[in-house]
Order: sequence, then C-alpha cells, then structure tokens
Amino acid sequence: MKTQTIIVTGASSGIGKEIARHFLKNGDNVIINSSTAEKLEEVYQELGAGGNLAKVVGDVKNKTTGEQLLSIAIEKFGGVDVLVNNAGIYETKPFLEVDEAYLDRFLDTNLKGTFFTTQAILPQMLKQSGGVIINIGTPLVNHALAGAASTAPIASKGAIHALTLQLAAEFGKNNIRVNVVAPGVIRTPMHGDSADQSAGLHLLNRIGEAEDVAEMVYAIAKNNFINGAIINVDGGMGAGHNLN
Repeated sequence: MKTQTIIVTGASSGIGKEIARHFLKNGDNVIINSSTAEKLEEVYQELGAGGNLAKVVGDVKNKTTGEQLLSIAIEKFGGVDVLVNNAGIYETKPFLEVDEAYLDRFLDTNLKGTFFTTQAILPQMLKQSGGVIINIGTPLVNHALAGAASTAPIASKGAIHALTLQLAAEFGKNNIRVNVVAPGVIRTPMHGDSADQSAGLHLLNRIGEAEDVAEMVYAIAKNNFINGAIINVDGGMGAGHNLN
C-alpha cells in the first residue's frame, strides 16, 4: 500500500488527533491543523515531530488556511492524497434563543471550514488525477433528539452531508472520492467527563472511542470504491435507540 499524504483539520485533540496518529502509525505523511498554536505544538510533539509530520496553524473558515495546508503538503511531501475535514464544534441551545452571531459560529467552522478547505485542496487532487475527501458529519442529521436542542450545529452538519453527496457526484469521474464519517458520542475533550451518560443513545449501550472513528477514516482512505457514502460509526445510534 503506497504512502499517502493526509491533511487533518481540527487535529489538536479528540478525533482529529487520533486520526493523525493512526495514519502516522501506518506509515503515511500527515499535516495537522488547528486554530490554536499552543495546542497544535503540543500535539505535534506528542505525535513525534518526525519527518513525516507537519503542522499549520489557522482557522479553517478562511480559505487562506487551506491554501497554506496545500502549500506545506506540496513543499514537504510533493502533493496531497487525503483531506479529512474534521474541524468542527457542537453545543446545545434552544432554537428560539439562537441569534445570528451564534448561528454564524457553526456555519463558519463546520460548513465554511469544510467548504473552503476542500475548495483550496481539490485543484491539486484534480492535477494528480485522484484524491479522497472525508468529511465528519453526525447521525443526528437523520435522528433528531428532543432533549438536545442543537439546531445550529445540526443544520451546519446537514449541509456538510449534502455538500458531500454533491461533490461525490461532481468529481467522481475525476477519481476523487468524497464521503462522510458520522460518529456517535465519542470519548473526547468536547464531551468532558459526562460522555458516558450518553451511552443509552447507542444500541450498544456505550459510547465510542476516538480510535473507532480513526479506523473507519483510514479504511475509507485506502478503499478505492467507496464514494458518496455516509457511514455511521455510532454504535447503532442512527439505526434506532433504547427505550430505557
């Protein structure tokens, strides 16, 4: 299996960090990104700061960040094979309390971040006659929870699912595959110490680990016939829920 070059946004903690670790462990080149320089440097050191690892600080809502990621990928590794649009935020707030500034936070990071980073990287994939884009979504797009008022983040994630399908259709003929990985509740800093309280949302009656998501992202990157797929890594959350 040939060595690939992977860009992972939002890689300073949680799922993004684990995705980066998994590809590095399997011999690939990885460029990690975060908007927080100090946290990104910590992860860069934690992951070994080796020759097959690079880092770019920047907010993904700005297309210039994607351009910087591409520039580093070409300069250090000669191109880019996989883009993982992992950077994202999630919070709960009742719909009638959501104002424009609050909504914009989620549209900026989740939707614009995915949209503009992809727009920056995709021309290089066209030049290389192939590539893989993996967006991080959520099963909650199709499985609403009355007790978790989160219209702003879920609307932005729903847009990511729709964007993924359209990109898969538009660029499939160019050997560019675009897919969604939709995690359930995963043990990450974003969920804090209360993550296990959400175990019942999953048919397996437990939450997931970041490694579970990283393994699926890796599998999609290496499989040449998955395109336009929305793959839940969610312990069955998307399929149903426990009554108790």
